[in-house]
Amino acid sequence: MARPRCESARRAVLDATVALVAEDGYGRVTMEAIARRAGVGKQTVYRWWPSKAAIVLEALDEGARVIAPASTDLRAFVRQSVRGARRNRDLLAGLMAEAQLDEAFAAEFREAFLARRRAVLAEILQGAGATDPGALAELAFAALWYRILAGSGELDRRFADQLTDTLQRLS
Repeated sequence: MARPRCESARRAVLDATVALVAEDGYGRVTMEAIARRAGVGKQTVYRWWPSKAAIVLEALDEGARVIAPASTDLRAFVRQSVRGARRNRDLLAGLMAEAQLDEAFAAEFREAFLARRRAVLAEILQGAGATDPGALAELAFAALWYRILAGSGELDRRFADQLTDTLQRLS
């Protein structure tokens, strides 16, 4: 039976990972660097997470629930999601790149992060009377991911409001 995680060590690992990715970029971060920065043994990190992508995913998922929790206010949710994407652009891009290389991780990323965020938005859109909330949620996140990955524009309040206005018109 696996030992339960120590919450302070878990938090230290998640915080260290986010900081390292922000400083060095996703590709340069190693499990060893994460352990060193978090002040925990490598064994702790390897016991609890199979890869750095899994650590980043857990940190992002936890952060997304705080940054853009379930809501009934479409504009607030989109603004919070865009703000979170701006803050975590490097983490998100790194995870998407990892998902292209590792099918097992890709499935987890889709189910553990992407599908949950999409479901929250679809629920908000459904509550607002959208006829096809799932398709609208896909469109919204497609626009957001395009900006994250292609750097095609700012991830700012103006973009969030334009996206919200478009979703409301299409509803």
